[in-house]
Amino acid sequence: MGIGGTRPHLVGIGGCGMSALARLLAASGVPVRGTDMAPTPVTDALAACGIAVGFDQSAGVLDQDADVLIASAAVGQDHPEVAAAHDRGLPVLSYAEALGRLQAGRTGVSIAGTHGKSTTTAMLGCALTDAGIDPAVIVGATCAQLESGSLAPAGDRTGFRLGSTTIRSGAWSGKPGALLAEACEYNRSFHNHRPTVASIGVIEPDHLDIYGSLDEIVEAFRGFARLVPDEADGGRLLIAHEGAQRTHVAAGLACRVETIGFSPAADYSVGFDPSSRRVSVSHHGRELGSWINRMPGEHNATNAATAFALGVILGADAGKLSASLGAFAGLDRRFQLLGDVRGVRVYDDYGHHPTEIARTLEAVRQSDDPAERGGKLITVFQPHQHSRTRFLLEEFATSFEQADVVIVPDIYFVRDSQAERHKVSAADLVDRLRTRGVRAMHLYPFDAIVEHLQTIASPGDVVLVMGAGPVWKVGHEFVRVAGS
Repeated sequence: MGIGGTRPHLVGIGGCGMSALARLLAASGVPVRGTDMAPTPVTDALAACGIAVGFDQSAGVLDQDADVLIASAAVGQDHPEVAAAHDRGLPVLSYAEALGRLQAGRTGVSIAGTHGKSTTTAMLGCALTDAGIDPAVIVGATCAQLESGSLAPAGDRTGFRLGSTTIRSGAWSGKPGALLAEACEYNRSFHNHRPTVASIGVIEPDHLDIYGSLDEIVEAFRGFARLVPDEADGGRLLIAHEGAQRTHVAAGLACRVETIGFSPAADYSVGFDPSSRRVSVSHHGRELGSWINRMPGEHNATNAATAFALGVILGADAGKLSASLGAFAGLDRRFQLLGDVRGVRVYDDYGHHPTEIARTLEAVRQSDDPAERGGKLITVFQPHQHSRTRFLLEEFATSFEQADVVIVPDIYFVRDSQAERHKVSAADLVDRLRTRGVRAMHLYPFDAIVEHLQTIASPGDVVLVMGAGPVWKVGHEFVRVAGS
């Protein structure tokens, strides 16, 4: 199975990536078991697949027959089960290490870049499914179209697709089955991937608690690019024509390197009309395909075009790719419309980086501008990590120019130290926003935000809830309360 064991034990098995990994392993006939903190719909689904899931995470629950432990990125080395595995001399793998070992036995496809990884991966997964490639897919978000493709009726929301062990059609037919996954740069985890085909989008400052500078981030992406094999062995890298530091990242690579972007000089040149949302992709001047995106914004045009180009590289039919991308309806927490309650449209979005915020707000103005209905754009934004907020505070302050009102709850505390927690607060961001003329306020808890939205939201308004933490609860609760 590629991970060096026959009875794996997964800690944090209920996460998006870990649950997908568990199902991939189980599908190969491996008896999989694992633990998580509490039951969820994901763990229920795993149990329904015959995977043993427990919720006692003490050292004693580690199966005596287990011969390898795989730990979620959220699980520390001091976790009781991880410590017990070390005591027994068992190999302990991170999620990224296990994923890389599985990719090594397949046609690995890794999507990297500061933004758009989940959307691009889901788009590509659906498009390759509709094109008959039958890929395995792991996405860090749920998508109702992922299992059956964009052209089939929507199914259950999932972040996983099993796929076949061989590529079923197209120019790469007969090669080992495609395994698509996001390649996250956090803590250099993407250095564990083993891609045959990879893409790198725009590279921007992020995770500065790990890297310290943009130069270090770029160097990490260069290390990722070096993982792609020689062109003679099928190695292909698709990199953004602009914004990816490609002259440094791709210098000296033995794989085939092609660029994608809005510039006519890019190998894959992208065209986009914001008013119609028509996206087109040309290769060295010859148009390969076009479609109308259902997801708004230039950034989603880039995501879809990247998925299209990767599909072409993997040998899929361009017409089938275009049809699929034109039918792709989106994934959860990516500019997801939760409802229209009493004339107020409510969206939920995962954006937690200044560039993502600015692009999403611009997409709102292009596709559902409340000003055209005499309304206002109300944004609820929960900063994710104190270190990210502190390092990018000024960038965050400039990213809300399109918003009429910004409500900021407490920063979501994750991964940072207690010392870091005291260096910045939500009030600091509010102060920066107000000095720039943005109507901003700090409100907490979430119930208070919902109550305030009931007071200030009027017909014609758009409420946009943003952030990578539990702030999604605000949008869902507001829809429930306002609609009752």
